[in-house]
Amino acid sequence: MDTCQQVGQLRKFVDRWKTSGETIAFVPTMGNLHHGHLSLVEIALQKASRVVVSIYVNPMQFSPDEDFDSYPRTLDDDLDKLRSMDVDLVFTPDDAMIYPRGKSRTTFIEVPGLSHIIEGEFRPGFFRGVATVVMKLFNMVQPDIAIFGEKDYQQLLVIRQMVADLNLPIEIIGAEIKREADGLAMSSRNNYLDSAERENSRLLSESLQTLRHNIEQGMSVKQAEADCCAALLRHGFIVDYVTTCETGTLKQVSDEQPMANTELIVLAAARLGKTRLIDNLKFNVR
Repeated sequence: MDTCQQVGQLRKFVDRWKTSGETIAFVPTMGNLHHGHLSLVEIALQKASRVVVSIYVNPMQFSPDEDFDSYPRTLDDDLDKLRSMDVDLVFTPDDAMIYPRGKSRTTFIEVPGLSHIIEGEFRPGFFRGVATVVMKLFNMVQPDIAIFGEKDYQQLLVIRQMVADLNLPIEIIGAEIKREADGLAMSSRNNYLDSAERENSRLLSESLQTLRHNIEQGMSVKQAEADCCAALLRHGFIVDYVTTCETGTLKQVSDEQPMANTELIVLAAARLGKTRLIDNLKFNVR
């Protein structure tokens, strides 16, 4: 496995592979790799002859009151995990490489509509930061395929829209959520939970399952969402949102519209102590 920090080094590998007619799959990460990340790498290894993983904690997607400084950075351990999987190349740029004039003076990418609803309402500028860094990494790596986890479902849709709008020749693959044994969606931020919070954290995924069941049994969407929020509040969560949408557009569904045979997704974000957790669940109403 090779590693590099400079885009010039990266492009030498990419140019050689492309000249040889090889395909490239790309997995962008912020490091602190867990099994969820590694499952994306497994898909990449199946889909292409060469696999590139990036590790970069992107300051542009953090607001001043978020956890950029404390975000877990475990590069040596990450490299060991990727080496054991036979990844071809790990790209570890720094801020000077990604934002040579500083992040406040860089050209940015913003996907209209999707970037400003749901998660975008609670984290203004987040999707601008994500789209900008992903676009820059796409330009550097020039992959044929890129893999993203469905835990960040709205992010996945933002990236797909960006790729479509800008006519990028990249196939975007979404990978299913990987969960702990008790149902908690895997996340680097789970490391922030203390033992009591970790025990309660499973209730987020359980509450989404209950919401789905309630809607399937005929409860109104608004009531099911309200009951879900109330259950989370009773167990110490501070709820940012619980919202049920159409999977393709993230258009919020209402009780007045027909939902039979429509794939829906409930998106949720809630804080437990100092930790913000997100999760989602897709389902169909028969």
